[in-house]
Amino acid sequence: MPYSSVFLTEIIKYFELEEVYAPEDIEKVRIHVADVTRPGLQLAGYYDHFGPDRIQLIGNMEHAFLDKLTPEQREERLQALFEKKIPCLILTRNHVAHDELLRVAEKANIPVLRTHQATSEFMSSLVKYLNVELAPRISMHGVLVEVNGEGILILGESGVGKSETALEIVKRGHRLIADDQVEIRRVSETTLLGRAPEVIRHLIEIRGIGILDVKELYGVSSVKLQESIDFVINLELWDEKKTYDRLGITDETTEILGIQVPSITIPVGPGRNLAIIVEAAAINYRVKKMGYNAAKDLVTRVFPGGLNTDKE
Repeated sequence: MPYSSVFLTEIIKYFELEEVYAPEDIEKVRIHVADVTRPGLQLAGYYDHFGPDRIQLIGNMEHAFLDKLTPEQREERLQALFEKKIPCLILTRNHVAHDELLRVAEKANIPVLRTHQATSEFMSSLVKYLNVELAPRISMHGVLVEVNGEGILILGESGVGKSETALEIVKRGHRLIADDQVEIRRVSETTLLGRAPEVIRHLIEIRGIGILDVKELYGVSSVKLQESIDFVINLELWDEKKTYDRLGITDETTEILGIQVPSITIPVGPGRNLAIIVEAAAINYRVKKMGYNAAKDLVTRVFPGGLNTDKE
């Protein structure tokens, strides 16, 4: 999946940044990479391997270095940096912008912003934010709930009972993240993060009733903005001709954005309480993560010497 972009104005709003210099077209500025640079070497004149598409941060060291330069040197070094067409420059710790910096920024039409936060603290938060916003993503038809701290993605064909199951799970004290459409982002090599599209956030559709606002009906503790996807439950209509796993010894996975997520398949039939089953599956998954597998323990009890699968 292709990487996305985020508007600079969204970053300004999220981090409550002060606009020291804002060109007229600041609303069009987009950030495409999650990396952030402190341009100490660049201010000294070294530009090998420099990424001009990264946000630039000026902290204590960079600001102190600029202070030691003459006004002419300062303008020359800053002009060289801004000529690389950087997306913006952010001053941390409420540092006052040098006159040369403002002059060069206005000439290059590049935003200059400011935050009161310490450089390392702000840089860490900004990179984390960008990693999420710019992560590869897909949208899947399903339901995402949090059950006992585990993010459970419920998949299945329309009408199989995903939304009804999610509603019952919420009534049992757990939380809804998304119904119908789940936006999934790969924020690291091992982590998937799911959330609802903003237009349908906290809403759930129940056939015969219509649209329900879960937050209004059950309170703010019944919903969550986003959650990691730890486990996948595939719901499918019961097929009499199909053989289902009775013990749960075999480990299944579902691939999402190149990551293999532990999963199970649950057949749906009349009289099955799916909410209780999903809740039990989530707890059982958590127990397995802690090192205990009930199915394998049963096999050990029945066959103390182990199963012999060799054929004569």
